[in-house]
Amino acid sequence: PLSQQNELNSFLWTIKRDPPSYFFGTIHVPYTRVWDFIPENSKKAFQQSHIVYFELDLTDPYTISALTSCQLLPQGKNLQDVLPRDIYRRLKRHLEYVKLMMPSWMTPDQRGKGLYADYLFNAIAGNWEQKRPVWVMLMVNSLTEVDIKSRGVPVLDLFLAQEAERLRKQTGAVEKVEEQCHPLNGLNFSQVVFALNQTLLQQESLRAGSFQIPYTTEDLIKHYNCGDLSSIIFNHDTSQVPNFINATLPAHERITAQEIDSYFRQELIYKRNERMGRRVKDLLEEHPDKSFFFAFGAGHFMGNNTVIDVLRREGYEVEHTPAGQAINNRKSPKTLLAFSSSHSPYVMSHELPLHPQKEEEEEEEEFLPHLLFPDSIDVLMKVDRKYKKKKRKQQKKQKLRQFNDLWVRFEESATDPPPRIRIINGYITVEPQPRGHGRSSHARTDTSRAHQIPHSLCLPLLTLTLCKIMLH
Repeated sequence: PLSQQNELNSFLWTIKRDPPSYFFGTIHVPYTRVWDFIPENSKKAFQQSHIVYFELDLTDPYTISALTSCQLLPQGKNLQDVLPRDIYRRLKRHLEYVKLMMPSWMTPDQRGKGLYADYLFNAIAGNWEQKRPVWVMLMVNSLTEVDIKSRGVPVLDLFLAQEAERLRKQTGAVEKVEEQCHPLNGLNFSQVVFALNQTLLQQESLRAGSFQIPYTTEDLIKHYNCGDLSSIIFNHDTSQVPNFINATLPAHERITAQEIDSYFRQELIYKRNERMGRRVKDLLEEHPDKSFFFAFGAGHFMGNNTVIDVLRREGYEVEHTPAGQAINNRKSPKTLLAFSSSHSPYVMSHELPLHPQKEEEEEEEEFLPHLLFPDSIDVLMKVDRKYKKKKRKQQKKQKLRQFNDLWVRFEESATDPPPRIRIINGYITVEPQPRGHGRSSHARTDTSRAHQIPHSLCLPLLTLTLCKIMLH
């Protein structure tokens, strides 16, 4: 029946006010797998909103730097120094296996876009020995054939960020880097070693053909496209970590797995929901005449103590908006650029550095790709190039500018650009090299160049991919 159908397939909630605002639940999968199933009223709500808010502000190069440093071991430390010898040896062997297999995992379509296995492996795992063990665990979880084959298309949340820019909408964020990153570094050492060991056991079993993944990306997509608001799978997608609880574990190990699950549920879902909900409330109060579209991971709207619950406690009326329900018809906002994210206490309004020359030297460090980033290599490349160009202009004008002023199109440089492949959170969108114009028509990066590019990326989970954040 139509009434039942209307209840399905909607991750949209309306915050009743004038003008209305919206919550929309995303998942971290290629947008092409879900876009056609997203109801028209959700798309219309997005188009009609003045301001689109995500979880993190990834239009900011300083965010990239902070995310990168969060993943790395303290200066001078090496993974070999901190891990038990057996775990380290198995980890090294598994990564050698992945490197060997990756060329056979790549699809013709990926190769056609200029994605090559050696570059891809180096970008994902090139500096694994400098990473903290918890991030290596997450990286290993995502280095599988199924996961590798899916890279090349922007994930849903990144696609929305790109669309927001195309529609010249103001964007913002409700969280800071530390609030997403630090909880992952908060596990104690024995818990991290347990998680890494379990991950390696799973991957070794997968290689031997004796292990079936409990939740796959396909399951995640199916539940999302059917509008299954009760699926626990979204919480695992949102909390960023796999579920280690397994009936086959011995009792003492099952307790450790439950402790890890409980810790992350508290730190990466409940605490964040409270914080995000309070900041949504503050934004709504600060800008009563603006319509907001809050695109967060679907898990933040599901289960107990959700972001929606926080708003309802504050007296807001928030209702689920089924697929068939009409969205309030309003004219599109005439001016979309009047609102500045610097008005919000939660979005840092970073300014360009005072010493551009010094910053040039640190550019390599500044634009490291990173785990928490959404996908699309070319988007990060675009940020990099726009940032450099604006720094040159800023020298002439002797005037500081906010980073959100930097989103302007510009002509291709006449000089040979660095490779257009960038890895962000493991999902890759490649902008093909232009043919002719004095440039090499081959998109493959040579080994020496690949080694110059910092490989500080940690990837999303194997099936329940990490973090709902997006760059644009």
